[in-house]
Amino acid sequence: MSTTHPSPRRRGSATAALLAALALPASAALAAPAVAVPSVDAPVVIDEVYGGGGNSGAVLDRDYVELHNPTDAPVSLDGWSIQYGSATGTAWASQTDLTGVIPAGGSFLVGQAYGSNRDLPDLPTPDVEGSIAMSGTGGKVALVSSTQRLTCLGAACADATDVVDLVGWGATTNTFLGSGPAPGTTNATAVARVEHANTVDNAADFRAGVPDPQNSGSTGGGEDPDPEPEPGEVVPIAEIQGTGAASPLVGQTVTTRGVVTAAYPTGGFDGVYVQTEGTGGDPADDPTPGASDAVFVYSSAAAQQLRIGDHVEVTGQVHEHFGLTQVSATSWTVLDEPAQEVKPTTTTWPATEAEREALEGMLLAPQGDFTVTDNYSTNYYGTIGLAAGTTPLVQPTSVGRPLSPEYHAQVADNAARAVLLDDGATTNYSTSANSSKPLPWLTGGDPVRVGAAVTFTTPVILDYRYDAWAFQPLTHLTPDVADTVQQAVFEDTREASPADVGGNLRVGTFNVLNYFTTTGDQLSGCTYYTDRVGDPVTVRGGCLARGAAEAEDLERQEAKIVAAISGLGADVVALEEIENSVHFGKPRDQALSDLVDALNEHDGAGTWAYVPSPAEVPADEDVIRNAFVYRTAAAEPVGESRILVGSDAFVNAREPLAQVFQPAGGVDADTGDDVLVVTNHFKSKGSAGPWPGDADQGDGQGASNESRVRQATALLAFADEVAADAGTDKVLLVGDFNAYEKEDPIVVLTDAGYTDLGPATGKYTYMFEGKVGSLDHVLASPAAAEVVTGADIWNINAYEPIANEYSRHNYNVSLLYDTTPFRSSDHDPFLVGLDLAPSAPAWDAGTVYVAGDRVVHDGAATTWTASGLYVRGDVVVHEGHLWEAQRRSRGVEPGTSNAWAGLGAA
Repeated sequence: MSTTHPSPRRRGSATAALLAALALPASAALAAPAVAVPSVDAPVVIDEVYGGGGNSGAVLDRDYVELHNPTDAPVSLDGWSIQYGSATGTAWASQTDLTGVIPAGGSFLVGQAYGSNRDLPDLPTPDVEGSIAMSGTGGKVALVSSTQRLTCLGAACADATDVVDLVGWGATTNTFLGSGPAPGTTNATAVARVEHANTVDNAADFRAGVPDPQNSGSTGGGEDPDPEPEPGEVVPIAEIQGTGAASPLVGQTVTTRGVVTAAYPTGGFDGVYVQTEGTGGDPADDPTPGASDAVFVYSSAAAQQLRIGDHVEVTGQVHEHFGLTQVSATSWTVLDEPAQEVKPTTTTWPATEAEREALEGMLLAPQGDFTVTDNYSTNYYGTIGLAAGTTPLVQPTSVGRPLSPEYHAQVADNAARAVLLDDGATTNYSTSANSSKPLPWLTGGDPVRVGAAVTFTTPVILDYRYDAWAFQPLTHLTPDVADTVQQAVFEDTREASPADVGGNLRVGTFNVLNYFTTTGDQLSGCTYYTDRVGDPVTVRGGCLARGAAEAEDLERQEAKIVAAISGLGADVVALEEIENSVHFGKPRDQALSDLVDALNEHDGAGTWAYVPSPAEVPADEDVIRNAFVYRTAAAEPVGESRILVGSDAFVNAREPLAQVFQPAGGVDADTGDDVLVVTNHFKSKGSAGPWPGDADQGDGQGASNESRVRQATALLAFADEVAADAGTDKVLLVGDFNAYEKEDPIVVLTDAGYTDLGPATGKYTYMFEGKVGSLDHVLASPAAAEVVTGADIWNINAYEPIANEYSRHNYNVSLLYDTTPFRSSDHDPFLVGLDLAPSAPAWDAGTVYVAGDRVVHDGAATTWTASGLYVRGDVVVHEGHLWEAQRRSRGVEPGTSNAWAGLGAA
């Protein structure tokens, strides 16, 4: 993300308007209208909001709200207020009362809370001082024509008579004007109106960019721009770019010269990049340090006519197009005179925004390590998220406690290392208009996986658009020109199987992405996500089903899930997000039974079984549930399963399901080889639950954190009760907790003595917004942790492109679906090995043991069989006779080779 690009609007001088306002008697200032419903004629609007002040990565030391007066007369703000609420909050929690006059056509700055870093630049002098601590990522701010606290939320605020204007920003905000909220921000960006636009639509009117606070005395625009160049004067590109975030020549017509380094006649860029001849190479030799020597020339005609390598002279007006400096060309000429070669600048990823600005548009040969960190948008827009370095970007709450120094350090690290790898186009390949165009980057046999190392094969252009820096190819990348145009290749990091975790019982957990054997076409009212020819693929809404639309879609989904469960190598698999069939008039276990049938068809009859539902289940269960399957030759359940019943904590989540397991052939009466496994699926982060504190607090934990904390607390009590009843102290809490490693719900469990086994694997189970982290966990009680022999996260899903998922079948002409485990879900399975031994008595030479009995012999548990290892004096019953071993023997029939002496009938 850009952190220092200019706010996406131009500033006009407000000096004259301010002086006029100050000269008026107070009574001459316009009063607020009696009724002030938000409208395009609002006398004052919220023009810019910044909530990251003083945080890690911030550019100013405090938050602010800036107002704008679009009218030709001053307006009194006496008796008005600014009110703020968190993105998903159910109340307007804070306010700042206003006083003073906002000049005609001018600005008014309301300073808000300082952050922890007071060494950052301060605001211009605020017109009013406030103390609201706003979120750096999203929230809602209202301009109110009274000091009465607002009670409206959502669309109701658009009709509130005392709301003059309102802006909600960030994807999760619950209150905004128009079609959607303004973009989300970072600690380094604000949301601001584009050219003071007011269509009463936050999504349309606002863009994210560098904070640019203006008070009622601001003239706007910073220093006066350079004088208008004389007609015909050739202006060097470095002078057009300048050394700041924006060109000093914005709005002026210039003529410049350079060499075409990239051309985009197709794909929507509609322009070429031009760089000053002879520049590039070693950054130490840069003749214009701090200023870029390249610029984007916007003209679809020029893109059609010019070729890479042309030496050109271009004339046009300078613009800042959402942060990208460009010359909108009105004329161009290919020069006959030769030009010095432009060399790719050899550089590692620039660590600061100023360093990136100094390279904007230039030809680069990236140096150092780069790693894939995001492939979600690859099948939409042909973009791949990269992280400079050898690791992907990481969720801040996977690294540090919310808002801790470690958290903020990770936020800063993510911002510093992120860059896109793009395809030189604006094409959305998932739309009906473009789905017939093959995807760039993605092929079935050459995956682009999160965590994969990147090797650059051609130079790139450092481009800025859509609020992000990107490495662009030198022309539009399509599969038919990939051999020469594609600028990078990727390491194949797929693992055919998880690591060997050892032990005599292997336990896995796996979220199976809405495995529903009740397909949408079996129900009424379902709506669907469809493929490129309009055929339904997955259920979108309108009915209780959540998975496949039709039988053919279920077959594709099931093939991948079965391959994943079989390939995991677990003896016991806890499942989350499987259909609760009782909601469809079927036995509760019907979908689970269907899955076991498919597993047995894949692995052989009788290989797998499922744990039946307990006798008592909650009265009002979710349509998805938790479950267990197990390999019959390796594991066996002990007693019946139990589900948590009657807990208020799980009103918005799936109740935990518990089952005791032991290795197959174990001693049922003995608890030494038992382990209690409890599978979980906590409330998601996407919406707020019923409890106070469930609103997103802006601390990185998302919505419903309070719900998940209550669920973790209830889980502890439930696990303790079941373990005590089973007589075991070995407990595994497994599943999808919808909480990252350092978030409150996981800390509740680890503070209770459980060990989170995930961090030791060095892997993560989930990827969201280009950052990896683990929502899925295996937490071991102290006794269980002592017998853990290994743990591994099998990265078959979260690191794979979503284009490989069954739900994206035939979305694009590039058909990427296959029946492998890869992208069988959006969560990765987790596998743990346990060494479980019975606590049977030590060997007693005077005791007769029957084949199948379990004893401790030579310090290890032994099952007596005819092929076992026996020593002198051992006695065994074989075919109804007692035999005593005369010497050490293995695999010898009793009574042969003088190995055994008969003692008579048993």
